[in-house]
Amino acid sequence: MERNAILLAGKKLLITSLICSSVLFAAQSEYKYEITPMIGGAVTEGNLDLDRNYANAGISLGINLDEDSMFDQIELGFLQTLGDVDYKNSTSNTSVSRFFTNLIKEYKLNEKSSLYALAGLGVEIYGNEQFSNETGPFGNYGIGYKYTLDNDMAIKTDIRHLVSLDNGNNNLIYTVGLSIPFGKNAAPVAPMMKEEPKAKPVEAKVLDSDNDGVIDSMDKCPNTMSDAIVDAQGCINMVDLKIYFPINSSIIDENYTHRIKEFAEFLNKNPKIKATIDGHTDYTGTEKYNLWLSKRRAESAAKALEKYDVAPDRLKTVGYGETKPKATNKTKEGRAQNRRIEATISK
Repeated sequence: MERNAILLAGKKLLITSLICSSVLFAAQSEYKYEITPMIGGAVTEGNLDLDRNYANAGISLGINLDEDSMFDQIELGFLQTLGDVDYKNSTSNTSVSRFFTNLIKEYKLNEKSSLYALAGLGVEIYGNEQFSNETGPFGNYGIGYKYTLDNDMAIKTDIRHLVSLDNGNNNLIYTVGLSIPFGKNAAPVAPMMKEEPKAKPVEAKVLDSDNDGVIDSMDKCPNTMSDAIVDAQGCINMVDLKIYFPINSSIIDENYTHRIKEFAEFLNKNPKIKATIDGHTDYTGTEKYNLWLSKRRAESAAKALEKYDVAPDRLKTVGYGETKPKATNKTKEGRAQNRRIEATISK
């Protein structure tokens, strides 16, 4: 009865933690959650009197934390032995159930691969307590590797060292699983920025039809697209495409399709013009990784423009990494503005 009560309490604790964590935390990645079915094994160490090796299977729920957190994810999970585990020098055997909660810190290697470290607490429940193998709490820590597939799912494998807090008995757990993300975040919306003042007309009857700050009588490049920086003759020097990215991503959200299409139409109407697509990041991550990521963002925009019949030889891509911030990197809103692409015009 006592063992069943502990098992029930462990399940209730896991369910309660899932509900509370989903309310408290937002996603750092493009998704809020990931669920990972996993399979693996255990190597008994110390004075356990159990079979040296046995198989486990289970499932975990990862809740991605806000980018301002020092950790990337909280993991809530369950592992169960596949069949019963034999006691040495005995005809007895036992099942082992483990509930656990871990904090995870991820270290990006590139856009698809990363290493991660984990640490946390749990409770292990023995179906048949013998030879000092008793139901009770444990601490654990470990390292793992994650590889993201093209469909946003990921293969994860890790090794965890579990130590009983009651008697010091310990196990080495190894797992491999398929991480399935869900609960995708809405596309990031950069905060409203103060508009640069437009040049005032000399007089009320003077027209500036495209609102670029150069009056029609002096504008040699009429019908300028919106959010463009122009020269004294009204011709575009640079365009703020107002396309922003989630952290660690170079995928352009479909909500920005109209901006890509508008810029492509402008280029197609002006065949002598060429464009350099400039990619930028915030300061999250290393300088080397950010430089690579900014280049990928620029290349994503160029490929999107080519789908609207813009010739590839009219486009050049450059990545500036974190070197040209548009806003402060000290706030979440400022970092959202810095994860962007712009276009510089040349003839």
